[in-house]
Amino acid sequence: MAKTAFKLKILYGEGDEEVLASQAALIQKAGHQVQTAIGRKGVEEILRRESFDLILLGPTLTRDDRHHLPYMVKKAHAGTRVLVMHSDGSRHPQVDANIDTGQRMEVLLETIASMMAQEAVVSGK
Repeated sequence: MAKTAFKLKILYGEGDEEVLASQAALIQKAGHQVQTAIGRKGVEEILRRESFDLILLGPTLTRDDRHHLPYMVKKAHAGTRVLVMHSDGSRHPQVDANIDTGQRMEVLLETIASMMAQEAVVSGK
């Protein structure tokens, strides 16, 4: 798996520990710094202490968590990007990008790179 052009500090939340561990390892292998959290409370707790470039909300989080957390992210850190790995993210006003559940890791990494490239163009970086 190729390294990405952008090294990001990512908070990755899932509801399932096994999925979280395997996916986080692949994201780290692509060159990003990844901190993990289980469930809504885990994500919220870490958000109170730290800031991130990107928040990934995985498909094993509950639908309520995937709906509630983008609001919490933007409230805590307005400029933080949110990517939901589930199709229901496309309808959420606080979600910056989404991919369908079950996509290959390459699709996730390409989406992250695209989001960050757009951000760089907008901010002039």
